[in-house]
Parts: sequence; C-alpha cells; structure tokens
Amino acid sequence: MQIKMKDEDFIVSKTDLKGRITYGNEIFIKMSGYKESELLNAPHNILRHEDMPAVVFKLLWDRVKSEKSINAYVKNKCKNGDYYWVFANVTPSFDAKNNVIGYYSVRRKPSEKSLKTIEALYSELLSIEKKKGLNESLNYLNNTLKSTGVSYDEFIINLQK
Repeated sequence: MQIKMKDEDFIVSKTDLKGRITYGNEIFIKMSGYKESELLNAPHNILRHEDMPAVVFKLLWDRVKSEKSINAYVKNKCKNGDYYWVFANVTPSFDAKNNVIGYYSVRRKPSEKSLKTIEALYSELLSIEKKKGLNESLNYLNNTLKSTGVSYDEFIINLQK
C-alpha cells in the first residue's frame, strides 16, 4: 500500500561515507516503519524498494562521491512492505577542513504529475537492467535525456514544477 507524504513533511537523514544511517528525523523514522534503533548504523538501502532501478543509485553515488549534490525521485520500502515516494536532495556533508564526512538527504513530497513520468521511466530502466544490465540502462536514460534536450538535473527539477 502506498503511503503519501503531506505537503509540509520533510524527511531528513544523514549517513556516513558508506551509506550507514547516522541520523533520521521523526518523520523519517515514522514513515519507514522501523524503530530508531533498527535504523541507526543500518545501511540506507534497508529502505530500497525493488521497483527502483540501480542506475538511479549509480547516478546518486557518482554525484555525491564527486562532492556534488543531486536530486532524484525515490520509491522507498517500509518495514511492513508499504511504500512511499519522495523527491530527494542528497548532498555531501563537509567538516571544517572541507573533507567529506558523510551525506545529508532531505526529502519532500513529489508532485503527482512527476510520478506518472517517473514510474514509467523507472519501469523501463528496471526492465532493461534485468535483461541487458546496468550500462544499457544508463545508455537508455542518457539517450532519453538527449532526445528531450535537457540534462538530468533539468529533467528532474522540471518534473517537480
């Protein structure tokens, strides 16, 4: 069953460099269905829904490891099997010496119109991954973006408008 975020909700979490959860706000914990003690130090992919194409996470990790932020639509899985969609912004966290010490993610409710487009795209990407692998899925995504004449960032942000 789908759980929908409220317009005013913001889900916040932090991870270490390996993606293990070091912090989650109250909404994050509630939406996930896990206890805080089950989430802390667990890999963030504990919430990964099987409908999510791996290519989205490849883009996300490539971007944040190069010390840049990224926006993405993510379908998360709750402990009980329910799910919820988020519009996520993931950013590296820096210490006083400008070293990356982890990652910070703020998620909000995605627009309804964006989900129709994203669900269809993610379904196609996942199908390609299962049949031909991650690289072919990435090629499909890049060709789709090229045909629309926008970058990944422009595509994602425009969907949320």
